[in-house]
Amino acid sequence: MIHLFKKSLLSISILCASFQAFGEVRVDGFANINVGKVNSGSGIFGFTDEIDFENNSLFALQVSSQVNDKVSATAQIIARGSAGYGADFEWAYLTYKHNSNNTFTAGRFRLPVFMYSASLDVGYSYHWITAPASVYDVAFNNINGLQYDYNNYSGDFEYVLQASVGNYEDEIAGGVNAGRDVVLLSAAGVYQNLKGRLVIGRGTNVFQSPVLDTQINGFVSAVEQAVGGPENIPPGINALADDLRIDDDEGTFVGIGFNYDNFKWFVGGEWTQVVLEESFTPDDTAYYLTSGFRVGKWTPHITLQARDGAGDIKFTDRVASLPADFIPGATALNTGLQSFFFEDYSMLTIGARYDIAAGIALKGEISYYDNKVENLLDPSDSGDTTIVNLSLNYIF
Repeated sequence: MIHLFKKSLLSISILCASFQAFGEVRVDGFANINVGKVNSGSGIFGFTDEIDFENNSLFALQVSSQVNDKVSATAQIIARGSAGYGADFEWAYLTYKHNSNNTFTAGRFRLPVFMYSASLDVGYSYHWITAPASVYDVAFNNINGLQYDYNNYSGDFEYVLQASVGNYEDEIAGGVNAGRDVVLLSAAGVYQNLKGRLVIGRGTNVFQSPVLDTQINGFVSAVEQAVGGPENIPPGINALADDLRIDDDEGTFVGIGFNYDNFKWFVGGEWTQVVLEESFTPDDTAYYLTSGFRVGKWTPHITLQARDGAGDIKFTDRVASLPADFIPGATALNTGLQSFFFEDYSMLTIGARYDIAAGIALKGEISYYDNKVENLLDPSDSGDTTIVNLSLNYIF
């Protein structure tokens, strides 16, 4: 831990020294100190029945400097508890503000996908401890590329149009998910107390997973041995293996969000859908609805969220067309791999935020996770879980 802390300080010192070459350096920071545990049921979202102080905890610094009248530089370093508090560059980008309406960004930055994308890690900026996982737990938050922003207004209506292009790579489900040639278009507007957002994106996906590759390659190798070599393998075997790999598969993302807040009470929600074409993964649809009200320093709230990422097993016709000797093994592989990635759940969260002082908030939540996917290894385990969380969020 001491070694990681020294490494973090060294990274921050080098970053600040580099930015001083541009001129005046501004340093902002934020932190989330979280403690949580599963109160009943199975472990979920990184929590178990043991008290955990690292999951969802983080410490971050954001350094920015004005290069000249039009260009600024920004970098953000985050040390996450779930990663042993090792410091990593979350953002590193340059911004060129051509005029009051047109802005260009280049580097590594947060992809403007959701209502709370820009402040996703800043727990102090919203009423939850963390944003709803059903919608926000995706593998394409940050992108390396370019972005164009157009800001304007018409009367009381303010709007922002954004276009982003680039690539991303993140760890998910025990593997590495990479997006290439990603294009994202979004439109957001504000009218008095109402905010709205619409986004659509497309890209090419590659998913590399040791578990996935071992299972597929092991099955193909077993068939090759059974038939006396790769030259004798039935063509349907390799076709099934290709179907079960996510390699240059086209993906589409669509999202809609809204929020109404009159400073006494608020209501909001988002709906998203991810479709990965020519892949064994099902269409992934998610949403949340949230509401709360403010009484002095207190903000009690309630949130219902859900994700439907399960469906019918694909490629059963291809499996059925294989030679009879290989159908049992192909069925086990096809069904097992697809079922492993199925998600279908809803979760109800009741919580409260208490603003201790300016820049500091204390939050508490209890969530009930209702799992709808059968555990094939242990049908007696419903997967339903109750999670309790406390968090201290602050900015400086």
